[in-house]
Amino acid sequence: MSASPSPASPNGPAPTGVASLNIYDAIAANRRRTNLLIASFVLLVAAVTGVLGLYVEGDVIVSGIVAGVGAAIAVFIALLVYRKGSDMVMAISHAREVSRSEQPELHRVIENLCIGAGLPMPKVYVIDDTAPNAFATGRDPQHAAVAITTGLLDKLDRLELEGVMAHELSHIRNLDTRIMVVTAVLVGFIVLLSDVMLRSLWFGGARRGRSREKGGGGGQAIILVLVLITVVLAPLLARVIRLSISRQREYLADASAALLTRYPEGLASALEKLEADTEPLEAANKATEHLYIVNPLKGHESALNGLFNTHPPIYERVARLRAMSGRV
Repeated sequence: MSASPSPASPNGPAPTGVASLNIYDAIAANRRRTNLLIASFVLLVAAVTGVLGLYVEGDVIVSGIVAGVGAAIAVFIALLVYRKGSDMVMAISHAREVSRSEQPELHRVIENLCIGAGLPMPKVYVIDDTAPNAFATGRDPQHAAVAITTGLLDKLDRLELEGVMAHELSHIRNLDTRIMVVTAVLVGFIVLLSDVMLRSLWFGGARRGRSREKGGGGGQAIILVLVLITVVLAPLLARVIRLSISRQREYLADASAALLTRYPEGLASALEKLEADTEPLEAANKATEHLYIVNPLKGHESALNGLFNTHPPIYERVARLRAMSGRV
């Protein structure tokens, strides 16, 4: 397997802030970042559960015990996600596996690309939704899967479909999918844990009242402020963690797809069609949006959301692909 060319145009430097990448560097970085992400998740869950225990019980020792239990649960969840994360993501996305007899043309396209990329055939899933989109998942190429919406199948021609599938297979080859699926499930768990803490603010009145009777009102007020800060920061940190799914990976997958198909215009045209389609994907959510080839949460764009966007602008991706035409 040869290294992919830089996504930058051969006629000039890459756009500001975009570094040259190659497949081998990306694979090595993804292995390191997966380990770092899991470690950060365990520490974050331990901190959040510790604060929750301190708020509910008002005791530092009990809080430490709760934090330890939370860390142990987080380790178990992280290991489960690493092994079964793809199945979880497919279930969340309402995707169903399809056989060759059900989708012969789709299977042929993916199989031909896998032969060219030197990859094993992934499992193939379809999401029954008219919004065009697709994603790949799996901890390694031997345990990979791709999902595609019925809308994408209906709205793209064969060359455009090949471009999209080549992009997703490139994510598999580069091990992007490993960190992407771990992030999808762990971020969702952190947001859920934050929601549990928020609810505890409303149902912990009895214990807070007893604490105040014992003269601990000032201490409880400090703990309450700490809980509120944690409730606000935990989802924010979860979104920052999701930014570890660097925009650079999308550029690299686009370039790798162009190299694989030898036809950058196919993916460029597909991206333009996906960008022009304004229909949101109902099965997508904030935890899984980074998995898709384009942002599936249409109609929720804002300047604030743009700060946390894991995808580079479509026009930049299309310009880079068209700059590669005739040179791959």
